[in-house]
Amino acid sequence: MSALSRLLKDLYQGEAELERQLHEVAERHRTEHEVHHVALDVSRWCRRHRELLAHTAPGYGADLPAAESEETPGPLAALREKAAEALGRRPEPGLLLLHDLTELHLAAARNSLHWEMLAQAGQAMKEQPLLELASRCHPETLRQMRWTNTLVKILSPQVLTST
Repeated sequence: MSALSRLLKDLYQGEAELERQLHEVAERHRTEHEVHHVALDVSRWCRRHRELLAHTAPGYGADLPAAESEETPGPLAALREKAAEALGRRPEPGLLLLHDLTELHLAAARNSLHWEMLAQAGQAMKEQPLLELASRCHPETLRQMRWTNTLVKILSPQVLTST
């Protein structure tokens, strides 16, 4: 397996993992409407990124499966929803939300680095399809990072200084 095909697979898996995490956070923090709805919205970007990767990858020695949606609730979704409702009434959900936002940010940052590597490889190889793919997807990943970072800036003072 070439280094480029490995990168494509890692990026595909990273997008799948970020999509999964976004869905879990949306379910866990159902009572935080902005978090819930935005997490579901930006998770769709991950799926589209995987679709585009799966379409492009065969030309570079990587065989990636078609992207399956994470939008169908898993068997634990009802349990997570009840837990979210119960946690919504306690002071600890703020810390849990900060933790979840941190994990989302780190997953998006990892993907961002992979998109940057793909763009650099495409530029070095003069491969326009790789450059176009990275140019199309990377800005959305950067927006995911800005969203998590903004929420952390807003929430951390109140969560970390409350007694």
